[in-house]
Amino acid sequence: MKILYHHRTASKDGQAVHIEEMISALRELGHEVRVVAPAGDDGRGGGAMGAKVGWVHGLRAKLPKALYELLELGYSWVAYRNLLRAAGEFKPDVLYERSNLFLVSGVMLKRKLGLPMLLEVNSPLTDERMRFGGLGLPGLARWSETLTWRKADVVLPVTQVLADTIAAHGVPAERLVVIPNGINEHHFAGAPTPEAAKAALGWSDALVLGFTGFVRDWHRVDRVLHWMAGPASPANARLLVVGDGPARAELEALAAQLGLAERVRFTGVVPRDDVPARVAAFDIALQPAVTPYASPLKLFEYLALGKAVLAPRVPNIMEILRDGDNALLFDVDSDESFAAALGRLAGDAALRQQLSARARATIGEMGLTWRGNALRVAAMAGALRAGQPAAAAAAQATARPGLS
Repeated sequence: MKILYHHRTASKDGQAVHIEEMISALRELGHEVRVVAPAGDDGRGGGAMGAKVGWVHGLRAKLPKALYELLELGYSWVAYRNLLRAAGEFKPDVLYERSNLFLVSGVMLKRKLGLPMLLEVNSPLTDERMRFGGLGLPGLARWSETLTWRKADVVLPVTQVLADTIAAHGVPAERLVVIPNGINEHHFAGAPTPEAAKAALGWSDALVLGFTGFVRDWHRVDRVLHWMAGPASPANARLLVVGDGPARAELEALAAQLGLAERVRFTGVVPRDDVPARVAAFDIALQPAVTPYASPLKLFEYLALGKAVLAPRVPNIMEILRDGDNALLFDVDSDESFAAALGRLAGDAALRQQLSARARATIGEMGLTWRGNALRVAAMAGALRAGQPAAAAAAQATARPGLS
């Protein structure tokens, strides 16, 4: 098929990983993909863990919220003209759009050309922006987001929690298909052994606790440091943070205060290709907190590398993880529960080995790969192209074609 892929993402963080991997997987399956995006991105760019786009954040900080949001909405017209031109040249069978706030150009193209539309949704952005910075035009934001959700033929949220939110805004359940994030198996196939990865760090005899990503205060990595400073922590425990983020300085100061400065290491921003070699060193992979509707990329990387995962007992995480089977879960609001679970993992090598084996198996059992996601998207796109109703197209995904 010919797939017109549209997004408005300029950052090189986890969003870029999702975009690049999906485009690559669709192309590897033999589909033609034409990308319409800021700066003419063709979906082949690289990404670095924890990187950000500074000028966008600077512009947002300088302008009144309402003016910035009107500029966002105005970009929809620019994107629509680009989409219309691309559609005229490319003659696509289907439009695949990554949802963004105030971005209605995909819906405009669908209405103009009658093009079937698949909409990927990674978060409820109106609610998210209201919580983390506020909105100048909340009514307009809600209208634009709800419009795209309702007008798309099939909506693809990354968790059931998010699907329930979208359904509450008037999208029928039969047009919702949950597709979690995934991994590129080839990307992780060349990872070193844990022993080699630890040796490269100079931590051969350490018990390595690891966190990957752009670390923020709400990730609660401070819990790990307080545990390491306590009596339950073995002397050889080390913390490796693969990434960077606004919480780094505070965490490094806390580590120094607790006498842990030599036992804590931040890699800083790491090129995507180098991430598996760093994560390979983890004995315990930490997901200390999570946004309640998210499908965390780090979680799938932990599973792919067969790590003993420690994660909160919350609905979106429990869509993937089972306590005592492929992970150990703790009560998210309890420091005591977190410390007890981490202490149990640190002191039980056999349990870590058991969870590790089940974690690795989870990828195949649930089809948690970008190729698997692309197969499902292609099945739905093919059904829409053939004129099947949206509900029938969505049903194509339930069989997880090509996955076993």
